[in-house]
Amino acid sequence: MDTKWREKQERSAHARVAALAEDGVDGVALSYVDNAGVTRVKTVPLAGLPRASAWGVGMSPVFDVFCVDDSITSGRLAGGPGGDLRLYPDLDRLVSLAAQPGWAWAPVDRYTQDGEQHPGCQRGFARRAAAEAADDGLEVKMGFEVEWVVGTDVDGELRPACSGPAYGMTRLVELSDYCHDVLTALAAESVDVLQLHPEYAAGQFELSARPLDPVGAADQVLLVRETVRAVSHRHGLQASFAPVVVAGSVGNGQHLHLSLRHGGVNLLDGGYGRHGMTGEGESFLAGVLEAMPALTAVLAPSVGSHLRLVPSRWAGAYRCWGRENREAALRLVTGSTGETHAAANAEVKCLDASANPYLAVGAILTVGVASLDKGLTLPEEVGGDPDALDPAELQRLGVQRLPETVAAALACLDENDLLKNAMGDYLYDAFTAVRRAEAAHFADSSPEHVVAATRWRY
Repeated sequence: MDTKWREKQERSAHARVAALAEDGVDGVALSYVDNAGVTRVKTVPLAGLPRASAWGVGMSPVFDVFCVDDSITSGRLAGGPGGDLRLYPDLDRLVSLAAQPGWAWAPVDRYTQDGEQHPGCQRGFARRAAAEAADDGLEVKMGFEVEWVVGTDVDGELRPACSGPAYGMTRLVELSDYCHDVLTALAAESVDVLQLHPEYAAGQFELSARPLDPVGAADQVLLVRETVRAVSHRHGLQASFAPVVVAGSVGNGQHLHLSLRHGGVNLLDGGYGRHGMTGEGESFLAGVLEAMPALTAVLAPSVGSHLRLVPSRWAGAYRCWGRENREAALRLVTGSTGETHAAANAEVKCLDASANPYLAVGAILTVGVASLDKGLTLPEEVGGDPDALDPAELQRLGVQRLPETVAAALACLDENDLLKNAMGDYLYDAFTAVRRAEAAHFADSSPEHVVAATRWRY
């Protein structure tokens, strides 16, 4: 980061300050997601944005080893009170927060005081993976489906904000003003919402937004979640994005859709493979499916994740794939006849909001891009609920449950040199230290205790 770069950042920020001031903005929230999946923040007054953009905002590296309950662990390389980092806002993502009048928001990249990208920066990991995909000529678009439960906390128990049936119009009527305000706020923030609808669990809703580049998609899911949280607060409600909000019930997913194009051609349509997949497209997905046990450590990384990741709940608990199969960890979405060239994409279903979205998109890209030119093929597809198949048939198909505990998932990740090397020693050390510490913390806890302790953390 030389003098010219800093001067450019400062000029750019000054230009944006005037526009933000006209919107009534007085402060800017600078946020990132830690290895526990919790969104952390520092803020600066609007007048301080130019200096923050040129020189960053200080923070301790110890936040790399914060756990979901705010306890602090340590790894071989991460932890301790020493050192300092700088948070640099991405001015291209800067936006006024419609549901938090007086505030703007930007995601940050984390750098050392020497101007080098911090090796633990998850957004940097996602950016590197996206750059490798682009270097291979691959155009990737990603979009998250965000699920949450809206309600209030009454003596430690969740009271849903609506009582209508699953997917029912009654819920929309009950929370008509609330849903309207969510849509209005996101539109003001230039988030292009594709769908908003009631979901299965009590008080549960789902929202999907227009796919973006991988880093942009991760940025957008943060903006969506915090906007929903702010709208909920203004209505006297709370929003929970936790994997499970009531023990034993269907949980919240944060499914990730991805589309792949090479030279403008959709790699999941128009080919000679099953359901029109091209060789490159199938090889990419086969690499993702093969690595799914290791990916589980990143995509479903919390103790609560494994309370959600159970069969017959559309959570994707089995390592298998299928066209439009919502029980498979990897779902091929072809779209309707006549639009497959534009609509065909894949959905990773075993993901939830306790995952760091930058680690999620970076990990999926890492294994997929590495497999793009290997000529891999997907195994036989599964058309229904794999949990309904007998063990012999599951063995014949090569279908297996994804890891059922944090420890089992981390063991699979530890065996995957591709992901470990892509993350780098420091990030891998910090991430695994946090997830092991959380597993130890909840080792003797009941599902009810885990859910109560994490319900409002994500």
